[in-house]
Amino acid sequence: MKEKACKECSKVTTMDICTICKAPTSTDWIGYVSIVDPETSEIAKRLNIKIKGKYALRVK
Repeated sequence: MKEKACKECSKVTTMDICTICKAPTSTDWIGYVSIVDPETSEIAKRLNIKIKGKYALRVK
């Protein structure tokens, strides 16, 4: 299955609807970052990510 990214929260998934925010997903996304510990991650704080996982850097 092809990976998709949520248009709202940028979470990468294989589903058509995001499991976190229930928004539609897109196959048109660029780059990603893996967040292991969102509480101590500076990147997670800058991107406003609160749940660990794989997130797209840019979603169209």
